[in-house]
Amino acid sequence: MRRLRKLFEPISVADVEIKNRIVMSPMGLGRATEDGFVTDVMVDFYIERARGGAGLINIVCGYNDFSSYLPSIPALEDDKYIAGLKRMTDAIHEHGAKTFAHIINMGSSCFGTRDGGPPPAPSAIKNTLTGFMPREMTAIEVRLLVEHYGEAAWRAREAGFDGVELTGNSGYLLNQFLSPLTNRRTDEYGGDFERRMRFPLEVVAMIRAKAGAHFPVSYRISGDDFMKGGVRQDGVKLIAQALEKAGVSLINVTAGWHQAFLPLSSMDVPRGAYVYLAEGIKQVVRVPVVTCHRINNPFLAEQILVNGQADMVGMGRPFLTDPEWPKKAAEGRFDEIRRCTACDQRCLDAVFSLKEITCTFNPAALREKQYALVPAAKPKKVLVVGGGPAGMEAARTLAQRGHHVTLFEKSHKLGGQLNLAAVPPGRGEFVHAVNWLCSELYRAGVKVELGKEIDAEAVKKQNPDAVVVATGAKPLRPDIPGIDSDNVAWANEVLENMAALGRKVVIIGGGAVGMETALFIAKQGPTSVESAVFLALGGALDAETAVRMTTKGPQVTILEMLDRIGQDMGPTTRSSMRFALRQHDVKVATKATARCITEKGVIYEHEGKEDLAEADTVVIATGSKAETGLYDALQGALPEVYRIGDCIKARTCCEAIEEAALIARKI
Repeated sequence: MRRLRKLFEPISVADVEIKNRIVMSPMGLGRATEDGFVTDVMVDFYIERARGGAGLINIVCGYNDFSSYLPSIPALEDDKYIAGLKRMTDAIHEHGAKTFAHIINMGSSCFGTRDGGPPPAPSAIKNTLTGFMPREMTAIEVRLLVEHYGEAAWRAREAGFDGVELTGNSGYLLNQFLSPLTNRRTDEYGGDFERRMRFPLEVVAMIRAKAGAHFPVSYRISGDDFMKGGVRQDGVKLIAQALEKAGVSLINVTAGWHQAFLPLSSMDVPRGAYVYLAEGIKQVVRVPVVTCHRINNPFLAEQILVNGQADMVGMGRPFLTDPEWPKKAAEGRFDEIRRCTACDQRCLDAVFSLKEITCTFNPAALREKQYALVPAAKPKKVLVVGGGPAGMEAARTLAQRGHHVTLFEKSHKLGGQLNLAAVPPGRGEFVHAVNWLCSELYRAGVKVELGKEIDAEAVKKQNPDAVVVATGAKPLRPDIPGIDSDNVAWANEVLENMAALGRKVVIIGGGAVGMETALFIAKQGPTSVESAVFLALGGALDAETAVRMTTKGPQVTILEMLDRIGQDMGPTTRSSMRFALRQHDVKVATKATARCITEKGVIYEHEGKEDLAEADTVVIATGSKAETGLYDALQGALPEVYRIGDCIKARTCCEAIEEAALIARKI
């Protein structure tokens, strides 16, 4: 059995020994009470992650004062919160993990204060993430904040935390003091490097004074702001050295600000792309360094440590998807790890949309009690029709509960729409979700029948106790003259490489499928990245020309009826997808209604005027409609008939899997 030795070596941070090198990164879960008290939901969530083998768990906490108001985040501004926090830290310690309180203050990135006024910040400079204009803090207020950080750390220690971590990344308050973009002060807290460093150094000193010289202080830092005019990697190295000198025990290196010019955590970011930032910091400090961002593979984590690029590996979303990630890796059960796909749909997108956080592929995240698997009181014969994500999730869960399950899929492979979702560039992580579900069906003992389209009569002959219909959806056919022309293809045909495309392509429909298909087409034909690197390293091309050659594909135009593309995507995914489309010069016309398809392209209407989008090929990506035939035919014929996923209504994978998980727990 393959062993990951370095990943599971213990490590000391100040005087605290941590059993392995795996750090659960801080995530604002929003599951405390509105006034900041710890809840059972939080305790249950962290127990699962501690039991699952995390070495160090960072928990987002806040100090609500004049500068910050973070409802539903564990609070540290009053002694009344200590008992609840202690209950949580005791539960974590019981399972062998250590825990730090991650003290957050978002500065101008906060949406407001308790009194409804503008958020205080180093300077009154409009925040490009929220669009809000903050007010500049007075020097007296800055010094008061220093006191509050110290008090928060003291309460964290009293509540049983093993250390604290400061939010010095993501363009939040400490970051804002350090950046010339957001700090234009002329007093002792602004100006040159030393004065911009004053506030974070005073915070560290105050924590040392209040919580003790040996109480660990971690600093979560942006290894490069990725902001034009901001602090780049060389400057961050100087900051890290100053922090180490001030007594920081651990440096946790992230990448960029939320409003940076690069995507940071979405699926299109290559795994481990930002490890070099931690490696750079590690070269100039002696305290342990954590790296993070897009690390969901235990072998990648091990290699980073073996290479000496970092001392610990941080991950947040992988713990949402699989709380037992470390335990499975330690035991060599690598194929059982349910990997985070970085889809962002129910985590980061939920945060920015002010919705409840969970996980697309693990709807039990933060619902541990609600989604507990209870053995079936009486095992039943259950048929599941449809092998997409909803059908697979339902079948595996039903079998785990003790039912006798057969899954029918009319095609010759499982995965449904997830297979197509994995085709566009930067979306390949969905393959791991399909592979994991397939493995789970095997482990649970589900009988799988592929290449069999089963109708209502065939279902009745099986005489099942229950049927779960997960037949999905089919492409929606818009009523556009010319749609049957030879130059028209459907998005699914394009993604399955079943359509020949010309040099000019127009896509009708700018939702998720249209955008992903556009990117897939735009990357067809240009020089591959591998070839470009080969030519550049061999001296045949300069680096700039090589990069440019990787972006020269067909000319693609998206026509979207609404006022913006990607309306069915979450904000983080939409942002990264639009970034990729711009890289490949994909043109977008919004408020554009296709009126007619001709041999020359698409005639469309925009603001009362008609125009022609020239095209050799027109691709239809206008959505899907539910495939309800089997469900309708079974009504009244069997005692239990359920439907889940897109055969109710074409929506997202999240909703399909969530419905499947719930129905499978009720049968």
